[in-house]
Amino acid sequence: MNWLYSIIGNPFFEFTVILALAAVLGALGQLLKQPLIVMFIALGIIVGPSFFDIVQSHDQVHLLAEIGIALLLFIVGLKLDLRIIKSVGKIALLTGLGQVIFTSLIGYFIGILLGFSSLHSFYIAVALTFSSTIIIVKLLSDKKEIDSLHGQIAIGFLIVQDIVVILAMIILSAMQKGDETSLTQDVIKTLIAGIGLLGFTFLASKWVIPKISHLLAKSQELLVLFAIAWAVSLASVGELIGFSREVGAFLAGLSLASADFKDALSSRLVSLRDFLLLFFFVNLGANLDLSLIGGQVSSALVFSTFVLIGNPIIVLIIMGIMGYRKRTSFLAGLTVAQISEFSLIFASLALTVGHITDEIVGLITLVGLITIGLSTYLILYSHQIYNFISPVLSVFERSKISENDSLYLGLEKYDVIIFGLGRFGYRLAEKLDEHPNISYLGIDFDPRTIKEWRQKGRNVKYGDIEDPELLEQIPYQSSSYIISTISDIDHSLILMNTLKTNQYGGKLFITALTEKDYQKMTKYGAENILRPHQMAASNFYNFYLKNGFEKILVTNTI
Repeated sequence: MNWLYSIIGNPFFEFTVILALAAVLGALGQLLKQPLIVMFIALGIIVGPSFFDIVQSHDQVHLLAEIGIALLLFIVGLKLDLRIIKSVGKIALLTGLGQVIFTSLIGYFIGILLGFSSLHSFYIAVALTFSSTIIIVKLLSDKKEIDSLHGQIAIGFLIVQDIVVILAMIILSAMQKGDETSLTQDVIKTLIAGIGLLGFTFLASKWVIPKISHLLAKSQELLVLFAIAWAVSLASVGELIGFSREVGAFLAGLSLASADFKDALSSRLVSLRDFLLLFFFVNLGANLDLSLIGGQVSSALVFSTFVLIGNPIIVLIIMGIMGYRKRTSFLAGLTVAQISEFSLIFASLALTVGHITDEIVGLITLVGLITIGLSTYLILYSHQIYNFISPVLSVFERSKISENDSLYLGLEKYDVIIFGLGRFGYRLAEKLDEHPNISYLGIDFDPRTIKEWRQKGRNVKYGDIEDPELLEQIPYQSSSYIISTISDIDHSLILMNTLKTNQYGGKLFITALTEKDYQKMTKYGAENILRPHQMAASNFYNFYLKNGFEKILVTNTI
C-alpha cells in the first residue's frame, strides 16, 4: 500500500481520485434518487481519516470549499426575488417566520431534555430550522410543481428562511471567541462594518455596475469572470473589516440582483457552484470523526424525527389557521422535512468561533444525512402519501371554509364552469366578462385567488379538483361548458371519468401542456384538449406573421 500513499501524496492524483469517486457516488445517488449533497458528504467520510484517508491536501480542499460557499451565497443574493414573497402574500412571511420560531423553540427544549447545554441546544435548534432551497427547487421542478400553489408558497417561505440564515450569520460574525471585549462592543463594531459594506455595495450597484454592465454583457466569459471576482472580492472585504465573508458574498450577489444579465449569469454559475460545493462537503466529511459521533446516533434520530414529522406539522397548523386546504398545507409542509446545506455552513461557522464542538457539528451533519435522504422520498411520493393519510389531516383544516364554500354562490345555473384560476383561467374570465349574458363560476383552492375574484364581483368557489365531493357541491349538470385549465393530466383524467360516469351532457375542455400529455389524453378518449402553447403560437402567427409571410412567398415566387 506504500505505492498507493506515495501516489495519493501527489495533490493532482489525490484530486483525481476524489473526483472519480464523486462521479461514481453521484451516479449511485441518481439510482437511489438521492440529492448529491448526501453522496458528497458520504464521499468526504470515505476519503477521510475514518476510511481511506485519501485527503492530504487539506489546505487546498479548504480553500476550494471557502470559494464554493462564497459562490453559493453570491447566487442566493443574485436570485433573491422578493416579488415571490409578495406574490404569495403574507402566507410566505407568516409560515416562514412561524416555522423558524416554533422549530427553534421546540428544538431547543428537545436539546435540553437530551442533556445538551443551553448554548449547544440553541445552535442545534437554529440549524434545524433551515431547509434546502436548492434541493426543494430541484425536486419541485422535476415534478413540474414549481408553479403550483404549494410550490410557490414553499419557495416563498424558503426565501424567508434564506433571509433569516443570512441575518443569523451576521449575528454570529459579531461574536468573537474569547472574553477580551464585550458582546455589545462586538455587535456595535460588526454593525458599523456591515453598514459600511452595505453602503459600498449600494453605491456600486447604483453607479458602477450599470456603467460596466453593457461592456460585460458583450462577453459571457468576461461576465462570469467578473461575477466570480466580485463575489470573492466582497467576501474578502467582509472578512478584512471584521464582518463575514459569507455575508460579503451575499451582498455581492444582491448588488447584481436587478441587473439585466442576472438570469444568464446565475444559470452559468450553478454548475461551478455545485462543483466547488463538492469540496465543502468533502472537507466536512473528511473532518468528521465517526468515533466522536457514534454516541450521537440516538440524539440524531430524535432530532431527525422532529424535523421529518414536526416541521411539516408546524406548517400544516399555520397554513390551516390561515385557511388553506389540507392538501396544499401538507404538500408545502413536506418541503421543510429536512435541514439545509446552510445548516451545515452555519454549524461550521459556529465551530470556528468556538461556540460548539466537533461532536455537535457531527450531530448536525448526521441529522442532515438522515433528513435529506428520507425527505427526498417523501417529496417524490408526496401525492401517494397524501392519499393514504388524507383523512387524518382533516384536523389541520378549518371546517369553516368548507361550510361557507359548500353553498352555491348566487346563481343556481352557470353557463361555464372554470377549474383553475391561474394565468389561463384569469384571461378566460376576462374574455367572458365582455359578455354580461354569459354566467360563469370559477373554482380554485388558493384563498388569495378566491379573495381577489370576489373583490372583482366574480362568482367563485373554494374547491380542490382532487376532492371527490367537489362536483356534488356545484351545479355542473346545468352548465354548457366545463373548462379545466389545470395541467396535471391525472387530475384531468379523473375529472373526465367522473363527468362521464355522471352522464354530463355539456362539453368538457381539458388542458395539456406537453405532447406526451396530449397523446395520453387522446388515447383515453378526450375530445376537446386545450394546448395553450400551440394556441398562443397559432394566434401569434395568424394575427402578426401570416400576411407578412404570404408577401415573402409571393416575392420569392416572382
